[in-house]
Parts: sequence; C-alpha cells; structure tokens
Amino acid sequence: MREITLDQMRELLDSPIFHRIGETADELGVECYVVGGYVRDLFLERPSKDIDCLVVGSGISVAEALGRRLGKGAHVSVFRNFGTAQVKYRGIEVEFVGARKESYSHDSRKPIVEDGTLEDDLCRRDFTINALAVCLNGNRFGELVDRFDGLADMQDRIIATPLDPDVTFSDDPLRMMRCIRFATQLRMCIEDETQQALERNAQRISIISQERIVDELNKIMLSPVPSLGFIELARCGLLPLVMPEVAALEGVEVRGGRAHKDNLYHSLEVLDNVARVTADWPDEPLTQPDEGKAETFSHKLWLRWAALLHDIGKPRSKRWEQGIGWTFHNHNYLGEKMIPGLFRRMKLPMDERMKYVQRLVGLHMRPIAIADDEVTDSAVRRLLFEAGEDIDDLMLLCEADITSRNQQRKQRFLDNFRMVREKLSDLQARDSYRTWTNPITGEEIMQTFGIEPCKIIGELKQMVKDAIWDSQIPNTHEAAREYMLKCAAGKGLYPVNTENKTE
Repeated sequence: MREITLDQMRELLDSPIFHRIGETADELGVECYVVGGYVRDLFLERPSKDIDCLVVGSGISVAEALGRRLGKGAHVSVFRNFGTAQVKYRGIEVEFVGARKESYSHDSRKPIVEDGTLEDDLCRRDFTINALAVCLNGNRFGELVDRFDGLADMQDRIIATPLDPDVTFSDDPLRMMRCIRFATQLRMCIEDETQQALERNAQRISIISQERIVDELNKIMLSPVPSLGFIELARCGLLPLVMPEVAALEGVEVRGGRAHKDNLYHSLEVLDNVARVTADWPDEPLTQPDEGKAETFSHKLWLRWAALLHDIGKPRSKRWEQGIGWTFHNHNYLGEKMIPGLFRRMKLPMDERMKYVQRLVGLHMRPIAIADDEVTDSAVRRLLFEAGEDIDDLMLLCEADITSRNQQRKQRFLDNFRMVREKLSDLQARDSYRTWTNPITGEEIMQTFGIEPCKIIGELKQMVKDAIWDSQIPNTHEAAREYMLKCAAGKGLYPVNTENKTE
C-alpha cells in the first residue's frame, strides 16, 4: 500500500472525465465523490476500471447533465427503479448513485432505501476499505473522506466492517462471500470480530441466489491463491452450505494405525498448483453470454473448477481393505457422475463447460495408471481419443495432482508423465487419433448382416477399435471391415446373401 498526499491524489485524478464530473456537480450545486473499489485500488496500486460516483442528491440528474456536457459520443443509461445511472464515454464507464440509507427485513437482502447523507451512504458500505470517498467538486477536488479508518485497515491488511458485523452480514448475507473473496484477492486477514460474525451468520446465506454465490466463488477461484478463500469458507461454516460435496472431503480417519490424507486440503493444494501454472492465461468472462452470441471458451476458470472437484467421488468410494488400508477405487468415475448434479444445483453452466470439467474429473486417473506401467502406444491412443482437445489440460491437472512430500516419489511420477507426454507428441505426429472415428459404423454392421439394433453391434465396433489401437490392424476401412467379418464369424454371424457357412 502506498501513501497518497492531497496533491498526489489530485494528480492521480487529473483526467478530463473526473474534472467534467466535478464541474457538472458544481453547476447543479451538489456534492459528488468517487467511492469504493476505485479509491481502494488507487492506494493498493491495483488496476481498476470500475468508477462509482456518489452524489449527495440525485445521481441520475448528474449523469444526465454530464452526458449533455460530454456531447457526441456519450451514452447515458438510466435505471430509475434502482435510482442509478451509467455514463459511457470513450471506453470509460461511470456509475452514478444518490447517497442513501438502507434498512432490511430479516427474510430478504433487498433493502428499504431512503435518501441520505454522505455519512449514511458510507455507513451502508460493506467493508472499511470500500468506504473511502474522494471529492470531485472543484473547491475540494482530491480531498479524501475516510470515516472508518479504511486506510489504517489497508495498512494492517485487515478486512473489517464499518458497523456491527452481525448487522452487516445479517442484512445482506452476500457480504459474507464478498468478505472472503476480498480477503483472498487482496491477501488480507479477516478481523477477529468480523470472523466470529461470519460463523454466527453463516446460515443466512440460504436467502442468497445460487447465481450470486457462484459469481463470488468464481472470483475466489480466479485469485492467485484460491485455497485461501476455500479454507476461510470451511473455517466459518459456509463451505458445507454452498458446496457440501467439497466440504465432505475434509477429515482424516485412522484405523489400525493407518490414515489417509485429508482430501479437502489435497484438493486445495492441487487447485493452487493449477492456479500457479494458469496465472498468465486469459481470464474467463464471469457473466453469461447473451443468447445467440458465441462465447470464447477460456480454460482458466474451468480447469480450476476441475482441480477443486477432481476428488469429490472419494467420500462415496472410501473403503477399508484389510492388509491394504484405505482405498478409493473408481472415485474418478463416481466424481464424473456427480458433476452434472452439482452444476445443476449451483446454477453453473450446463453446456460444454460442465462437460469439460466432467471429462477431466473422469479421466484424471488415466495418465497415472499409464505412467505406473509401461507406456504403450495402445494405452496412449485410448487416452488421446477420450481426452481429445483437452489432453494438454488433463496432463496439466495430473501433474498438479502430485502432492507427495516424498521428493523421490514425486520426481518418479513427473519423469513418467514426461514419458507419457513424449509418447503423446509422437503419436500426434504420426496418427490422427485425437480426432479418430471408427472406420466401421453401426449402420454398416446392420446392413452387412441384415440385423436390427442390438448389443452385438457395439461389441463388434469395440473389437475393431481395440484392434486398431493395439496396432493389430491398420487404421483403414478395408482392414477394419475384414477384421469385423472375422470377429462376426466367431460369433456365428455372417453377411446376408453370401454362402459362408457349411452344414
């Protein structure tokens, strides 16, 4: 955090848009302040595009007057139901709102809003670091208002509420998610009283929509060290309420002197490993695309979701086996089956992004199994076909999954994964198995043998596929058809209109 003098603040705000806003407010005879995250980020030296302006009076009136002052190129949007307005000008977006005070009913986060003073408005802010305001009026341009010692909290790297945290969180429970999100993004600690209020009010999260919760979870997920946020969610009791499948991973059971690792903290370590590797990848848009418009699929966010969820099948698959210890057989397949239900409940996207996470969860044990054995062409071909375009992300996830404290064991796995990658590159150069399709179709089998859809069609296709992938036959239609006829004959099935069988 840096210190900013009055002259330095004036210099930081010395841009045409801020001066025009101040001039407009002066003409209308109202006080106007830039508030919230933009001011906070000036002190933290973080880039910020969100400019929020607070008007002690009508924010809509200032926005409309500003639009007229800016002239051509300015676009003003008014939201009278909310008492807000937005001005877009040359790539800059400014939100305007009038100062207000709020009161809440217990069963809703929708406040009863009244006109208020600057003090009233700063009181309703969620955290002290977001309750900073800088005046834009000409005679006070650049003057900082810090009623709740937000600067001191920033200096001490503390997240605290301006007023009683129990009231703050009970009034609007989404602030609990925001509290943890800010602590994660800014690498700050949650003040003790605020932390205790989180624990006392966790159940209030039930009145918040899944969409709003997921928006905060996504922001935690995209932070540099996302595990910090999930540890805080578990600590205050929110994690079992918003993601029970992940919360169920926590804990270690000991039997016969044998214990398994804590799967929650293992999953969070894997998540952090993936976050480190993907830090420079482009960010995923956090808003849903407009209907009919294509959205560029960025893997950054959804690969992190896969990392968090890769072991969610372990609680359901955990077994004690005498002489072996704790096992989690087929946890990847159980996890794969759980993903659609989890995404549906949490109102996460049920499109290709869900399928992507599902594929990675289901396949994340496959490279490990290959690396444990001899790395054969056949095994790698199967992996390449099933993972398709996600093969590189899958390998990244699997390498992140190596969290052993035994450095020799860890290095052995990494060396084996290197061999798998080399084999993948070699096969991709020689084969087309990433986009492979079976030369033999079900329709061809039915026409050849004059049969209706049945189980044997799938069996024959699988036998052809296995033969090609095991390099028993060439990857051509001619060779595949010849092999199909041979396999069918072994099952007593012969082409129609051909004498192939003697009595």
